[in-house]
Amino acid sequence: MPTLSVFYGIIVRMYAEIGGQHNCPHFHAEYQGQKIVVSLDGEILEGSLPTTKLHMLLAWAAIHQEDLLANWQLLSAGEQSFKIDPLR
Repeated sequence: MPTLSVFYGIIVRMYAEIGGQHNCPHFHAEYQGQKIVVSLDGEILEGSLPTTKLHMLLAWAAIHQEDLLANWQLLSAGEQSFKIDPLR
């Protein structure tokens, strides 16, 4: 699963799940073994993170919504994703 960004210990990844479990564009994130799946509109589909890390992740996702969607479209077309700037 391609890593899109890493910031404050949060690792953000994405892959196209054609016919997969989550039937909407989304990304996966992990922090110290805790995992979460978030739709590109910010809905938590599965899992959880500590509150402060979740707020950081959702803020980053809102800032980079266009980049996330572009990556989803690339991966769905079988192409390579690109890195997204971390939250600073």
